[in-house]
Amino acid sequence: MRSEESEIITVPEIKTKPRKKTKRRPLLIPQYNVILLDDDDHTYDYVVEMLIQVFRHSRGKAFDMACQVDARGRVIVDTTTKERAELKRDQIHAYGADWRIPHCQGSMSAILQPAGTTC
Repeated sequence: MRSEESEIITVPEIKTKPRKKTKRRPLLIPQYNVILLDDDDHTYDYVVEMLIQVFRHSRGKAFDMACQVDARGRVIVDTTTKERAELKRDQIHAYGADWRIPHCQGSMSAILQPAGTTC
């Protein structure tokens, strides 16, 4: 039999300074509501299609929002950062006229409002 020798290696202890615990506050990015305004120049189908295409809402959610904008005159369709809210508002304005209504002259209107304020 062959005898194997064991070698013990000693590793020096590494001392580290404990970190001071500081409370980090999360960066709060202001949120904005994109508010769709009602008019009489667009059909429910137009509103539903536009909300699906621009916001990727489900058909059911888009229809509920179409009902709300018709009943209340306005509806919050998204709450997001200011930059994205501006983009979505511009996409609503650029969506175009409702081809189902011959006298329709253009897109629906939308405004931005800081989140947390009443609609």
